Amino acid sequence: MKVLVTGAEGQLGRDVTALFQQAGHQVLGCGRSMLDITRLDACQQAVADFGPDTIVHCAAYTAVDAAETDIDGAYRVNAIGTRNMTTAAENCGAKLVYISTDYVFNGRSSVPYREYDVTDPQSVYGKTKQAGEQFVQSLSSRYFIVRTSWVYGAHGANFVKTMLRLGQEKPVLQVVNDQLGSPTFTVDLSRFLLELVQTEKYGIYHASNAGQCTWFDFTRAIFDEAGKAGIQLTARLEPCTTAQFPRPAPRPAYSVMDHMAIRANGLTDLRDWREGLHDFIQIYLPKIKNQGIE
Repeated sequence: MKVLVTGAEGQLGRDVTALFQQAGHQVLGCGRSMLDITRLDACQQAVADFGPDTIVHCAAYTAVDAAETDIDGAYRVNAIGTRNMTTAAENCGAKLVYISTDYVFNGRSSVPYREYDVTDPQSVYGKTKQAGEQFVQSLSSRYFIVRTSWVYGAHGANFVKTMLRLGQEKPVLQVVNDQLGSPTFTVDLSRFLLELVQTEKYGIYHASNAGQCTWFDFTRAIFDEAGKAGIQLTARLEPCTTAQFPRPAPRPAYSVMDHMAIRANGLTDLRDWREGLHDFIQIYLPKIKNQGIE
């Protein structure tokens, strides 16, 4: 299979590129410097030249707080960029995978969101990702929309790396304990995408590591796994509320997603988030020791 990956320099895109190559597929990884997804002509040319069977569209504007003021910039990448990639994919008959987010929901549920629950994004970022979903659904005849949450991996900045660093630097670390969600390890998500694109089971999917926790619970688990790996984190952890750390963009208080579509289609669900975190800490440990925490 020939696979084009956008956002190939990002934390998910790099793992998708590597895993698909390891599986024997011919992969063209396009980072921002190679492909400007906001230019329709550039997208059409790149896709026409490579002729992919599948496009995994990981490229996105993910600066959630910055999007609140850079509204045009966020829409340009997440909506228009997605329209451009969807159009290019449809023109060459390629399957399209669009990576979306839990932020398309309002975060006020008390039960896990299912794939066909009504979306109601509260932030600019969430609204732009929803706009991307709408372009995919209206323009593509062979699409997978994959919503995920709380993503972390070996490449780029993320919550786990930040907590590992701050756990060594700060005497006290306050972490929000009133937002509930599901952490997702990029390698586990990439494995799911690899299985998914080899099917014709199109539609919307929720794909995060199984289980749920608060950011405070997640941090305690990070500290626990770090200790098992021989990393000394000395900060004292304290729970706090979202109100104590106001941010420009509203965060979902509840963003747990039910994986109904994965079950209904007989696909392999993602493992428990603690198992993914354990493997991440073990894999990332040599880099931490040799180069310091990013």
